[in-house]
Amino acid sequence: MKNVKSGIIWLVVALVGAGAFAMLALSRGEHVNAVWLVVASVACYSIAYRFYSLFIAKKVFELDDRRLTPAERHNDGLDYVPTNKWVLFGHHFAAIAGAGPLVGPILAAQMGFLPGTIWILVGVMMAGAVQDFLVLFISTRRDGRSLGEMAKQELGAFAGVITMLGALGVMIIILSALALVVVKALADSPWGCLPSPPPFLSRCLWAFTCALSAPAKLPRSR
Repeated sequence: MKNVKSGIIWLVVALVGAGAFAMLALSRGEHVNAVWLVVASVACYSIAYRFYSLFIAKKVFELDDRRLTPAERHNDGLDYVPTNKWVLFGHHFAAIAGAGPLVGPILAAQMGFLPGTIWILVGVMMAGAVQDFLVLFISTRRDGRSLGEMAKQELGAFAGVITMLGALGVMIIILSALALVVVKALADSPWGCLPSPPPFLSRCLWAFTCALSAPAKLPRSR
């Protein structure tokens, strides 16, 4: 009975997502309600999280909540610190978002709402999220090592150096492309370079709060 209810729920989610995609496909002109984009995205991500990510977690990695993480095994208060999962989620979300909210709408406007939405959703579900998931858990099982360190451990010193240089090159290219997008966006609006008061004040408040709540003495790096 439980499986039947679960199947019905996910069938409804799939139908709602299909209906949202139908609205995007059948809408003519530039006036498309953003609600349909949100509904389609939430439906797709929910289904992918429930089935595809569960398959990777259970069948590919065989994840076990009872296994200790590197932060719990090597808790030194410096490089390895057990952290609340929601804090980690916030850090990771902020790290991977980047200029996506800026570039994504521009690409969608150029390609069309439906092709842009499908491109982003499929890319995230089948490539982006999976890649991040795999790298994070492979690193977790290698005591939190970076991608270059893992390549050095598995393939040798030369391959590790090549991997780290390749990663550095990719980061330089990505930062250059994102900087170019920002420059073009601000080319005709130099006042946009000035910080917006609410985000600026919130960052100052956050830094001040962290400084007050930080311990008096931090362990020195070994």
